[in-house]
Amino acid sequence: MPVFAVEYHYDPDLAGVRDEHRPAHRAWLADLVAAGTVLESGPYPDGSGALLLFTGTDIDDVTTVLANDPFAAAGAIADTRVTEWRPIMGPFTGRG
Repeated sequence: MPVFAVEYHYDPDLAGVRDEHRPAHRAWLADLVAAGTVLESGPYPDGSGALLLFTGTDIDDVTTVLANDPFAAAGAIADTRVTEWRPIMGPFTGRG
């Protein structure tokens, strides 16, 4: 199944909104990790956004899942970029 890099970009003025909805956002992510839909996720150290690695059939599939993110529902994400990524080596391919 293809892997997709999802980049969230955050507006610093919305930090309070993200703080308020972070528990629900992380619970949503935990469910997706348990289902195998999210491979990795985490914020950038400077607070400017986050990187999430998803599996899915296509970009539309991933975009549909992202619409259910509590951060998205709260308007806490300034911009989202979804790009199909083709890992060649490493843990996502089974090849070192």
